[in-house]
Amino acid sequence: TYQYKDVARIIEKLHIIFEQSDIKKGDKIAIASRNCANWAVAYLAIATYEAVVVSILQDFKATDIAKLLEHSDSKMLFVGPYVWRELQEEKLDSLSVILSMVDFSPLRSQDGIVVPSREDVDAIMKEKYPNGMTSDNVQYSVNPDDLALINYTSGSTGSPKGVMLNGRSLSNNVEAAMLILPVEPGQRVVSMLPLAHSFGQLADFLYPICVGTHVHFLTKSPTPSVLLKAMADVKPFMVATVPLVIEKIHKKKLDPLLSKPVLKFCWYMPGVMNLIRGHVKKSLVKAFGGQVRYFLCGGAAMSPTVEKCLMDVHFPLSIGFGMTECGPLVSGNPPKYFKRRSCGAPVPNMEAKIDNPDSKGEGEILVRGENVMLGYYKNDEATQAAFTEDGWMRTGDLGYIDKKKNIFIRGRIKSMILGASGQNIYPEEIEDALSATPGLVDIVVYEGKSRRGIAFNTIVCEIYPDKTVLEEKGITDAHAYFQKFVNEYNKTAVPYKKIGLLRV
Repeated sequence: TYQYKDVARIIEKLHIIFEQSDIKKGDKIAIASRNCANWAVAYLAIATYEAVVVSILQDFKATDIAKLLEHSDSKMLFVGPYVWRELQEEKLDSLSVILSMVDFSPLRSQDGIVVPSREDVDAIMKEKYPNGMTSDNVQYSVNPDDLALINYTSGSTGSPKGVMLNGRSLSNNVEAAMLILPVEPGQRVVSMLPLAHSFGQLADFLYPICVGTHVHFLTKSPTPSVLLKAMADVKPFMVATVPLVIEKIHKKKLDPLLSKPVLKFCWYMPGVMNLIRGHVKKSLVKAFGGQVRYFLCGGAAMSPTVEKCLMDVHFPLSIGFGMTECGPLVSGNPPKYFKRRSCGAPVPNMEAKIDNPDSKGEGEILVRGENVMLGYYKNDEATQAAFTEDGWMRTGDLGYIDKKKNIFIRGRIKSMILGASGQNIYPEEIEDALSATPGLVDIVVYEGKSRRGIAFNTIVCEIYPDKTVLEEKGITDAHAYFQKFVNEYNKTAVPYKKIGLLRV
């Protein structure tokens, strides 16, 4: 457990190690580790030294991490034991120093680089602060327009790209989060999202710590049992997560209850309705520790069924729109202003518009403002392709914007299917329609490809089943089981959106 004063002292000690290791302002220092308190401390030490944080997801393969370290020109690396076990066999010639994330001790250094020992650092601290370090000594000067962070994307659309963000982007993200979800010092949050991702960095670390929140870092994989225990122990005021977490809880806890005919009828019956919905809300709040004031979701679309249930019971839900290239915030609203199926309105100092809207007002969402990246590190071609000639950034998402500036996302440009008569078919809409199917873990809808020269232009639905649920239901033919739900969907779907082939 660190108090804020402890963090300040450790930052100062790390600055001494940087200086003694010949790290200069603007040098790149990488972090590759699981979530932990020292991840946050290392990040703050790098930022306040005016070096550049290189954020690398610890789940990448060792060979890929080694390539990213070289690509980023990193001179130093903070590495966790899990990553180091795999990484130490790789050639890491570009690094001058490698420090352990456990205790910041040196693991390796190049010839000629002498990393000061703990005793040496303590001696320098004593000489620098003979009467002890105080709050008056904690003053940092950072140029907001300088490069502050290189955040490598997951590579889901190709090779990982190094997104370059300056201090102004990070600062504006924090200030926007403060306005959307105001908090008070001393409140608590459980940090469970990967800190190497921009969503986790902002929601579970930078924004909470800037308002004096006590951050509890979840150092284990957030399985339901681990997560629910952490929530019960910490009692967070806010939960930031991806929709899958709440969807799993809804599917296991609420679906069996709400599928009963009596409750379905009472859900909309005046008088009884409020009692039932109030009970559901209390159960959900209790599952997340009992003191949740904000439930922030991002990173993917939420099931319409789950979203409607949460809004019916007045659960404090807010769904935002973001991307690594914006560090991540583009839009978001406080729970009381959240509009169903939207991603909120652009945050302060950000704006959005639709490029070449069709008759329905739909088109690619373009954004610009202080949160937008400087570009991709050492990738001018990708940077140029990401922006229009007049400076708007292409998001790659299709959608529309209503009169109150709320953004509604229909799907990704690359995943959109063009119907035989030119209709736009969004796979995400079909996936949403079937996502609440009992026994379904995941679903993907896509266009069938041609086979052996024969056109195979039909919509394919591929389902990954929950075998445990199917076994409990006594279902032996998973394909036949899910085909019934596909047939029900096809009865009401317009012809060009009907599913032609199911794969399980």
